[in-house]
Amino acid sequence: MSIATLLLIYVALALGAICGVGIYSEMERRRFGPAHPEDRVFRCAKCGLVYTDDADVDRSRCTQCGKLNEPIAF
Repeated sequence: MSIATLLLIYVALALGAICGVGIYSEMERRRFGPAHPEDRVFRCAKCGLVYTDDADVDRSRCTQCGKLNEPIAF
């Protein structure tokens, strides 16, 4: 094997290892990150239940008592 081939293999393995670590760390970040950051949080004015609903919903019905509620502003 020539020196050029050995250098090419060495660089390819090093880049492959760096890509592998990057993909692994991205998968771990997504797995341990917030589940659904696009959801809105609601608190029922009648029964006090705290629940989430889709981001495109302006008012959401409580799953426990059925009252329509506004999202909580943090």
